[in-house]
Amino acid sequence: MRIVIKIGTSTLAHPTGHLNIRRVETLCRAMSDIKNAGHELILVSSGAIGMGVGKLGLRERPRDIPSKQAAAAVGQCELMYIYDKLFSEYHHTVAQLLITGDDIANDQRQQNFTNTLSRLLELGALPIINENDTVATDEIVIGDNDTLAAIVAKSVKAELLILLSDIDGLYTADPHTHPDARLLHRITAIDESVLELAGASSSSQGTGGMVTKLRAAQICMSCGCDMVIANGNAPGNLYDILDGKEVGTTFACCFGKEDVL
Repeated sequence: MRIVIKIGTSTLAHPTGHLNIRRVETLCRAMSDIKNAGHELILVSSGAIGMGVGKLGLRERPRDIPSKQAAAAVGQCELMYIYDKLFSEYHHTVAQLLITGDDIANDQRQQNFTNTLSRLLELGALPIINENDTVATDEIVIGDNDTLAAIVAKSVKAELLILLSDIDGLYTADPHTHPDARLLHRITAIDESVLELAGASSSSQGTGGMVTKLRAAQICMSCGCDMVIANGNAPGNLYDILDGKEVGTTFACCFGKEDVL
């Protein structure tokens, strides 16, 4: 199976911006094990700006573009160093790909990106993708890695996209304010009633929220790729998802089971 896994900033880092060492080590071990089982993995990783904020000792995530780009330049180096170190322990070679909105909008550049990505998979490498925040501006930004992960999944004809974040999935209401909110385990169509369930991001570090995750689900479902939203705080969720267990919210292209709505 060809799988794209997206990891959000809130999963990778503590609120301080510094790396959550235990969680990242466990995630990399689980992904290495899944790759050892014969699956092709592509990792879309947030965290460059967040880690740059921590390493530069900034008190909060910057709001102006030059400061964001500076934080990303510092943080991306740290991020890839960590991934290279951890995956190397399990004998996996990582490759870094940084892209912008222009690389997606331009047909030739998108084809070049897809060709490189496909060749890396053929060579057994583990591609790690992030938006190139060091040069991206409002005009060329993709905006969030949920959307980027869905675009990648579509480009390489992946069968599954897993979005790991600090939320369990899509609820019938905000679980922070509605204790009776129910987690929806399976969605087979995204209509207005589903879109209305989206709320704002629960994390001060990341750029995404449920809105961007539903947008990603729409992209995936339109091209025959299933998508799962799961909590990255429990790395074992990756195993459970591949074992077919009921984890998080699955946006399924097939209609083998009834929708929970």
